[in-house]
Amino acid sequence: MTDAEVGRGVDSLPEPPAPKADVAAIEDVEEAMRDVVDPELGINVVDLGLVYDIRVEDDNSATLDMTLTSAACPLTDVIEDQTRAALTAGPGGGLVNDFRINWVWMPPWGPEKITEDGREQLRALGFTI
Repeated sequence: MTDAEVGRGVDSLPEPPAPKADVAAIEDVEEAMRDVVDPELGINVVDLGLVYDIRVEDDNSATLDMTLTSAACPLTDVIEDQTRAALTAGPGGGLVNDFRINWVWMPPWGPEKITEDGREQLRALGFTI
């Protein structure tokens, strides 16, 4: 009996899965977002606790659930521009192909969301926190 006759030939092997496109790790996106600085406070949006969630899709696009310290904050365009530079610019096209910020207001932001690193940075700037 030949290999083909007993079902052990190459033709009987399952098709290998298609190679997955390079997709950025959530941890890498979070780290890149540390380059996005709140223009009023001078602290990055991650340590301020403004980034609530990060998802990266199979097409290497990121969706970020973010909030602001105030719903009336006029700086969404500045933060979006900084996010674009942090995530999609650079050699090779950037960390992700595209991104979307989903501005959310629930739960509302509060100082308890600031990381310990963010608290240290604010103290260094003279804030009491």
